[in-house]
Amino acid sequence: MERRKFLQNGTLAGISALALGGMTNAAQAANKNNESTAGKPFNMDYAPHDGMFKNSAGGKDFLDQIKYMYDQGFRSIEDNGMLGRSPAEQSKIGDLLAKLGMTMGVFVVDTGNNWKPSLATGKQEFKDVFIKTCKTSVETAKRCNAKWATVVPGYFERNLPIGVQTANVIDALRAGAEIFEPHGLIMVLEPLSDNPDLFLRTAEQSFEVCKAVKSPSCKILYDIYHMQRNTGNLIPVMDWCWDEIAYIQIGDNPGRKEPGTGEINYKNIFKHLHNKGYKGVLGMEHGIAGQGKAGEEALIKAYRDADSFL
Repeated sequence: MERRKFLQNGTLAGISALALGGMTNAAQAANKNNESTAGKPFNMDYAPHDGMFKNSAGGKDFLDQIKYMYDQGFRSIEDNGMLGRSPAEQSKIGDLLAKLGMTMGVFVVDTGNNWKPSLATGKQEFKDVFIKTCKTSVETAKRCNAKWATVVPGYFERNLPIGVQTANVIDALRAGAEIFEPHGLIMVLEPLSDNPDLFLRTAEQSFEVCKAVKSPSCKILYDIYHMQRNTGNLIPVMDWCWDEIAYIQIGDNPGRKEPGTGEINYKNIFKHLHNKGYKGVLGMEHGIAGQGKAGEEALIKAYRDADSFL
């Protein structure tokens, strides 16, 4: 072999080795970082839900999943369907959360009328069902140690002026707040993006309603996924409505999966919330991009990455 070619080959081999070594060192550093944070509580209080870790926890038993969540560093859960669980199961979940020192996030005040014209109509039949469900929700909250309950006022009543609809919703929510206040339970109004028929669509509109209800038991659930779809401008809108926001939920867009799978800069948002002194729950109301245990492991890594803002 000619000396020049030998030197060229040797140089290329050396560069390749250095590159490979650099990649190996980077991978080792990443692995060490993952190992150092495994099981460590997150900087923010993220709350998984039932089914999110069913593969890793070894089955569908929610109690086993909660234990697994705790072992991974999560300190809260949420469960939209808690109201539909048996009182015995609600108590078991509450007891386990208390034992582990975990927080119960939101469950939904499901009247059966959330996805049709209801409170905006002003009809007494819808208000009566809402009040009855609020009373049931108080008992559920006691069993599972919940502090927040999601309220969806239903669809627009297109035959009525918007001002009349808004007054009807406010009237019903005041009645609900009277039930929740003595128990320290907060109904959090959730503006949604699922379809254009929903009465509550933006945080600003929800802010107006909460100011009119004038109750510590009527606040806003700021779901970042829905607000990105409906309005964007996430941080400024959040700041405008801040004194009425009591709960936050997560989901990237598009796709409604974990942080890092879409367009939202969650690391920046979590840093902003941390700097504002937010100590509340951030509900993980989204799906998982991957499949099986590998998908669940990737989900945890995505949260570790987004949570590394300090």
